[in-house]
Amino acid sequence: MKNLSPNWITEGLIDFEYKKYLLLDYLQEVSKQFDEKKLYPTLADIISHYQNLQQLKENKEIVAQAFPKVISKIDFENFKLKYEKLLVENKCIEELETILDFALPQLQTTLKDGRELYAAVENDLQIFPVGIVPVNTEFGYLFLARTGRRQTKVYEYHTTLFENSNEQYRGIKAEYICTYSRSIINTYENMKSTIIKAEKKMFTPGTFVIESHKKFPLLETFLPVAKRTLVRYLYNINK
Repeated sequence: MKNLSPNWITEGLIDFEYKKYLLLDYLQEVSKQFDEKKLYPTLADIISHYQNLQQLKENKEIVAQAFPKVISKIDFENFKLKYEKLLVENKCIEELETILDFALPQLQTTLKDGRELYAAVENDLQIFPVGIVPVNTEFGYLFLARTGRRQTKVYEYHTTLFENSNEQYRGIKAEYICTYSRSIINTYENMKSTIIKAEKKMFTPGTFVIESHKKFPLLETFLPVAKRTLVRYLYNINK
């Protein structure tokens, strides 16, 4: 897929028609990804671009500082560099505002499509535990399967807690282990027992199944949405 530089709006020629071409070409590729039910990394990329442009729109000083500059003078006495802007600020900011006025609604529409796709995938998923849920659910196994299909992909997951000045939030890593064929004999419970024996676990880890009714691309959609679904599920049962 074609990528759009994080600094696409201030890099190169500051021209509305040129930037419009770059953006629409990129969004056309994004739409193809969404049509194929592929969410990641496309959705995260769109969110990032939209947030960057919103910040530029709301902070004209950041827009001005984004322009390329050259060193015009070196103050050796105070150890400072003085810069000279390569472009006429007022004219370029006016052109940038025109580009922003066009780009933000375009990105917002595409972002809306991506979020609707995400919601549709999320609503299609069903999650449930295999056996008893242990007290410690930070480590465990995640089974991914499609309803009515035999193939079951097994991942070992590990949740981590992140903190910043305002809030705490959880992330999750999932490492692929193997694929089983589910049957009347080889149930989810049997798969769990087999894995625990093979891994020689000294404890019984939490094991959770996430099934999808529809078919979604595994790496681009099913797995990333399933991981977020599991994080939310674990948060709710541990509150």
